[in-house]
Amino acid sequence: MQHQPKQRHFDFTRFGAIGRGLLVGLLSGIVVSIFRFSIEKGLKLVQWVYGQIVQTPWLVLPWLVISLAVAIFIGLLVKQLPDIKGSGIPQVEGQLAGELDYAWWPVLWRKFVGGILGIGSGLFLGREGPSIQLGATIGQGFAETTHQTGADRRSLIAGGAAAGLSAAFNAPIASTLFVLEEVYHNFSPIIWTTALASAIAANFVSLNFFGLVPVLHIPYATNLPLSQYGNLIGLGVFLGVFGYLYQNVTLAMPSWYSRLRLPSWLDGVVPFLLIIPIGLLWPKLLGGGNAVILNIAAITPALLPLIGIFVLRFVFSTLSYGSGLPGGIFLPILSLGAILGAIYAQSMVAIGWMPASFVSNFIIFAMAGYFAGIGKAPFTAILLITEMVGTLHHLMPLAVVSMTAYLVVDLLGGAPIYEALLEKLTQPKLPEHSGVQDRLEIPIFEGAAFEGHQVRDFKWPKESLLIAIRRGERQVIPHGDTLIRAGDTLIILTDRSNRAWVRHQIDQLNVSPT
Repeated sequence: MQHQPKQRHFDFTRFGAIGRGLLVGLLSGIVVSIFRFSIEKGLKLVQWVYGQIVQTPWLVLPWLVISLAVAIFIGLLVKQLPDIKGSGIPQVEGQLAGELDYAWWPVLWRKFVGGILGIGSGLFLGREGPSIQLGATIGQGFAETTHQTGADRRSLIAGGAAAGLSAAFNAPIASTLFVLEEVYHNFSPIIWTTALASAIAANFVSLNFFGLVPVLHIPYATNLPLSQYGNLIGLGVFLGVFGYLYQNVTLAMPSWYSRLRLPSWLDGVVPFLLIIPIGLLWPKLLGGGNAVILNIAAITPALLPLIGIFVLRFVFSTLSYGSGLPGGIFLPILSLGAILGAIYAQSMVAIGWMPASFVSNFIIFAMAGYFAGIGKAPFTAILLITEMVGTLHHLMPLAVVSMTAYLVVDLLGGAPIYEALLEKLTQPKLPEHSGVQDRLEIPIFEGAAFEGHQVRDFKWPKESLLIAIRRGERQVIPHGDTLIRAGDTLIILTDRSNRAWVRHQIDQLNVSPT
């Protein structure tokens, strides 16, 4: 009996995802590169203005009027559309989780204009969060234009988010991992292929704008010897404690602003006024912190000036972000980490526990550790600093510091900063019915309540239907006696409006005893 050869069917699903991702990445790369370029030019202009005011003091009066006008204008943009507040990362995370949604074009142009005016004015805000939201809105707009819905729409939003961060920092691999680890919380094949394609395309555009030199290229004398690894643990603990402090102050800042009795959309006036004396006295400290990191690494100040710089940037970065102005905390976190690394290293040098030649190394390590602790995303932190600094020689020290800081924040009870910010933006939803079906993907990790149990052992939400279990490269059609294993991804069908509610119900099943 002859066996007929099986016909080979080509699956172009991922090719289509990559193609769409490349287009979104190119568009996002252009928009975010212009955004980044405008901010850099704006910051240079502001620093020049402060130099002129020092020479001609009466110019402070018209500058005060201009600053107030800009603050009020940005406040009006925020009042019209609150979705542009802050970094934008919690909003994108909420979109992908189904907890909130918004129209893409009004957010895109307001975030673009408000971000340039706010960050370019010298406030201690980062460009990366707005860049992520700008990219995500471009992905959303592309999805609407090409009539993509459901999972395809989410993949384009996630791809745009990765492209935005990639163009902001020239770090495509870390940008992809950030979206998977911190924003989407799932290593879905379609999501990561789309995000990586978008990030690479956006990085290519950004490199044409800004050149091949890494964003935070910090020269160092030599690799850290094993005899200094004890100091890595000390640095990680130091960063974890201050990371937990940063989380709590940042989350509490909106309630502190509410005591001013100002309309919330005018809170931005406070940092715009307070930045003026800082600009007059220390113009080189203005901005998100990119130049601050490079300057401290090139010529590290003494211990007392470093502590003063840290206190100033810590207080004013939380004041800037807490006001609700469009701007991120990503780069300010990295700059604070660099300063803390310099403080720790200079302290160790002063007591004779470290040679001075390793100070720049610890500045690099501390950026990763501080972000890993605050964002609870150690993999992203390690890869991000590796790409931004432009060397692979620091992987082991970066991992030690990041893991230590992460564990310290975890022991203290700190939550991932972007998830905590998202919780403040959203209210728990009740079941709704839009009539449009959508899929929800739930990854099963080691130790989860679902692991090792059969499907019938759980009372699934009535608004959901478990239609498949993805196990490696294949999909299993589940039955009542199907065993759920660690590493599986549950594919659940539900109403589009119920995705967030169903996820919340299933998450409760997955952590509570059955």
